[in-house]
Amino acid sequence: MDATPYVLSIDHLLSEEERLTWRASREFCERRIAPVIERHYEAATFPRELIPEFAEMGFLGSSIEGYGCAGMGPVAYGLTMIELERQDSGIRSFCSVQSALAMWPIFAYGTDEQKERWLPPMARGEKIGCFGLTEPNSGSDPGSMRTHAVQDGPGGDYILNGQKFWITNSPLADVCVVWAKTLDHGSEAPVIRGFLVERGMKGLQTPETKGKLSLRASVTGEIVLDDVRVPAANLLPKVRGLKGPLGCLTQARYGIGWGAVGAAMGVYERARSYTMERVQFGRPIAGFQLTQQKLVELHNEIVKGLLLAHHCGRLKETGSLNPIQVSMLKRDNVRMALTAARTARAMLGGNGIMGEYQIMRPLCNLETVFTYEGTHEIHTLAIGRALTGLSAFS
Repeated sequence: MDATPYVLSIDHLLSEEERLTWRASREFCERRIAPVIERHYEAATFPRELIPEFAEMGFLGSSIEGYGCAGMGPVAYGLTMIELERQDSGIRSFCSVQSALAMWPIFAYGTDEQKERWLPPMARGEKIGCFGLTEPNSGSDPGSMRTHAVQDGPGGDYILNGQKFWITNSPLADVCVVWAKTLDHGSEAPVIRGFLVERGMKGLQTPETKGKLSLRASVTGEIVLDDVRVPAANLLPKVRGLKGPLGCLTQARYGIGWGAVGAAMGVYERARSYTMERVQFGRPIAGFQLTQQKLVELHNEIVKGLLLAHHCGRLKETGSLNPIQVSMLKRDNVRMALTAARTARAMLGGNGIMGEYQIMRPLCNLETVFTYEGTHEIHTLAIGRALTGLSAFS
């Protein structure tokens, strides 16, 4: 039988270095992550033993230049996200948070001293970071955050109080990038600033969130701040206001837009293989019209999602990719991947819910990816505002 899982590819659009990065990432993920991920998902544990290997592969701080980071281009970085999420959204989340939400703000908004202190060990996987923005009562509206910082005199330490929720990596983190409202000297209204809150500072707790039915191989927790004294030297000085955390989220959403394609590819390829082997009524079920229709729809949506990601990657190379385009990438590709997982689950019938067939795990994971880093609805409204000039947020 002469058949191929894809009738279109982007190989011809990639440089030789990008193709090598993609191949090496896939080989690593299939060799080191695939054999252990189902066990970790069932146990709700994260494979911490793989962190040094993620570092060796250049997955931590991938797109940052210098400081021991890989300095990958946007497309090469996206291709690594595909392969990480092809195995599990939780693994991609770990690398995304470390790279885009912890290391990137230090790189973009930090001092030279902060960069030298944190980025090299974070690139080596020796120090782990997390990103504290979401709160119990402040999700899609981060401007309503209650976490606050009060400076103890001009040039003095900051005293932080508040709580952050749904924080990937927080129970593992050596440094938490925390966003809080503070009253800068000379200003009349509080402004959002970023702080590097370190493990061991008195009053900091990072309890783990238990009972998740999604992203079980990812560590999620809280950041609880009770009169935490943070030196003024730990303030990220190069940004003020919501553009600080939102700039980080744009970096993370870009990687999610690529990673979701990997999740979709994984479930599609497993559904294709299963239906070509599963015999009913004397023939493989892949030979029936409705099954082929489903496979064609999955295949075509994946190819379009991959082309969208590649296009955004080339825009990012030139510095012309804007946040609304990233919203489109994240929104559409995650929706596509979630639909693909639901369709693939149905194609496997009862076997689709079994862990060994690796459909239900990505399906459950993608339910979270659909919500975090900006819900599907919030991205819809952001794009709608860009199209009409009218805000429907409130």
